[in-house]
Amino acid sequence: MAPPRRALIAITSAHAPLYPGGKETGLFITEALHPFEVFRKAGFEVDLASETGKYSADWLSTTDEWLKPEDRKVYEDKNSEFRRKLDTMQTPDKLNADDYGLFFASAGHASLIDYPDAKGLQKFASGVWADGGVVSAVCHGGAIFKGIVDDKGTPIIKGRNVTGFTTQGEEEEGILDTIKSWDRPTIEASAASLGANYVSPPGPWDSFTQTDGRLVTGANPASATATAEAAVAAFDKLK
Repeated sequence: MAPPRRALIAITSAHAPLYPGGKETGLFITEALHPFEVFRKAGFEVDLASETGKYSADWLSTTDEWLKPEDRKVYEDKNSEFRRKLDTMQTPDKLNADDYGLFFASAGHASLIDYPDAKGLQKFASGVWADGGVVSAVCHGGAIFKGIVDDKGTPIIKGRNVTGFTTQGEEEEGILDTIKSWDRPTIEASAASLGANYVSPPGPWDSFTQTDGRLVTGANPASATATAEAAVAAFDKLK
């Protein structure tokens, strides 16, 4: 029997100065919103959760360049399903992984800060994996894989193909030193340390995904929709 057609989107609860003028990183809005819309369209029930039950929006993700009018309308409407669920998020310990067939880690640079130690979200995702479900992440969401393991305690990405935000992209944005000050590895370095095969997109900002069985990853904000669609496709192959 296939796992439940229900998805949990993980949200970073971290925030930190990253942009000029001390503007902060946090949740990159469309990396949660676009997957939410894909999953709902595909007939999934969708919930949101962060390690603390709280979130802050990434400043860059709220600018006109990254939050298009149709997305802004949904995000700023406090009565939209997405915004209501974002504002009333659960913590993972209040949810049962057995009720979900798909786990999706949204991101924002802030994910590098809290996801590596997000024991609740990692335990939840490990449960979805153990039950035969799909585990997915986009952009910096791959930071969460540090603690998502199989029943033998092995990272689920070991020996598998994954993608995520490139180190080249961090350099182009001029924020590699900030990441180092957080004492966190880049997604490429984290994947390598866990024994995964990191596959780079053609360019840092090109939409790009990787599917390796029940593991689905995407490279950047432009990949959020495609990654969610690939996760649905992987789910629909489950028996």
